[in-house]
Order: sequence, then C-alpha cells, then structure tokens
Amino acid sequence: MKNMAITQFEAVDARRCFPCWDEPALKATFKVKLDVPSELTALSNMPIIDEKLNENFKTVSFKESPVMSTYLVALVVGLFDHIEDTSTDGVKVGVYCPVGKSSEGNYALDVALKSLDINIKFLSTPYPLPKLDMVAVSDFHAEAMENFGLRVFRENEIVYDERSSTAKRKQIEIAHQWFDNLVTMEWWTHLWLNEGFATWISYIASDMLFPEWKMWTQFLRQTSHGLLLDALEQSHPVKVEVQRAHEIDQVFYAVSYNKGSAVIRMLQSYLGNDIFRNP
Repeated sequence: MKNMAITQFEAVDARRCFPCWDEPALKATFKVKLDVPSELTALSNMPIIDEKLNENFKTVSFKESPVMSTYLVALVVGLFDHIEDTSTDGVKVGVYCPVGKSSEGNYALDVALKSLDINIKFLSTPYPLPKLDMVAVSDFHAEAMENFGLRVFRENEIVYDERSSTAKRKQIEIAHQWFDNLVTMEWWTHLWLNEGFATWISYIASDMLFPEWKMWTQFLRQTSHGLLLDALEQSHPVKVEVQRAHEIDQVFYAVSYNKGSAVIRMLQSYLGNDIFRNP
C-alpha cells in the first residue's frame, strides 16, 4: 500500500487548506491545480482539462466548478485502479479502487448509475456536474463524505465481493449530491435537513432498485436508534443552535440523521407523495 492524500473539509476545515469564508451559505466557484508525482492519479470535484509533465512531476488542472460550498471541495491523490461508465444523461461515473481490486467496484458502479437515474426523475432535477467519481480509501474517519462530484468512501463501504460481502454493503447512497451539495443549509444549525433528507431519499432509491429488501422495514429499524435517544430526558429538537465552529461535530449523530429522516418520512406520509414533492 502506497501513501495517498485525501481531503476532508467538512465541517470547517477548508480554511486550513486555502483562504476562504468557510461557511455553507457563502459559496464560490473553484479552480483547482495540483502538482503531483507523475505516476499518481489526481482527482478533484471537476474533470481534468490539462496535464503537463515536468520531469518526475505533473501539473494537473481541473475545470472550474459551479458555485458550491467550501466544505464540499475535495482533492484526492494516490495510486488506483479505475473503472467507469456513462449514465443515460451523459454523466461519467467512475469508481477508483485500490490496485488489484477494480472488479470489486463493479457493483458500486452499477448501483450509482441506476441511482442517478432514479434521483433525477424523482427530484425532477438533473445531476449538475459532468462526472461523479467514487473513491475507496483504506483509512477514513467517516463511512463516506459527499464531496461534490468526488465521493470518498471507507474501502469496506464501497468495494463488494460476491463471496464474502454482506447485503448491507450493497446499499450505496448518492442522494447527498442533491441534498447537501446542490441545495445546502445556511449554517450547521440546520444539519438535520441535509442528513435527514439524504437518509430518507436513499431508502426510496434502494426500495425502487431492490423491492425484495423491504427497505421501509429496515428504515424503521434504523431510525429507532435516533428515536430512542429522542426519548431521553436530555433530548433536543432536530434543529440545534450552533454558535461556534467547535460545536459543529456534536450535531453529527443519530438525532440529526435518524430522527430527522423519521420526521420527513412522517410528513411525506401525512401530506401524500404528490403534495410533498410538489408543494
């Protein structure tokens, strides 16, 4: 295993990499250029538009991004095997795996392509970027991160081997590319809107793809953890006032994800699917 470099800017660490107003609502466009060893792959949110070799290094330039939040900017540099395909809407979808494991990315590629189509139709909103890459890394503190156009996954959350992987590993979520990236909360006080909606709609896509899995039964089991915490005396609303940057990590837990998605599911059931999607 060779060294690799992966950024993780959520929630307020982009400011440690480049000067910026590092808040979700203060968006900008980004033009990224990297100098990396010539044998390594360099990735960012947007496609590569130019590579220039300079002895043992290369300069990789990426297309300018659309307007987006700073915490969704991403850089990945490493040695990977790569597979890709194109969605029905012309989006290039790629999976970057550890060397020798490209075959274990086939399942994730297939599900991502199908999920793109489902989310585009369900949300009546096209995927806004020309590509969506998914990268498997061996050591990552979170299960995954929804960087715009460049999702990073802990390796065991995305590679799939028919002989040894569990059914849980088949459930790949890309809904954050709409809920969190295209539509972003104003500040981390409203984190539950990002995480709740992305959790809820991931079950919709999975249920459409795999009705035999009975995803809404799984949803009840999954959200029960958040509802059990919500029953405790020290519980709080899904909206949590965040005043300072060091408080943000405290709201990344089950009440935001599980209770948030449960509230959204209840509203959907009460209003009806058509009214909920088209208020």
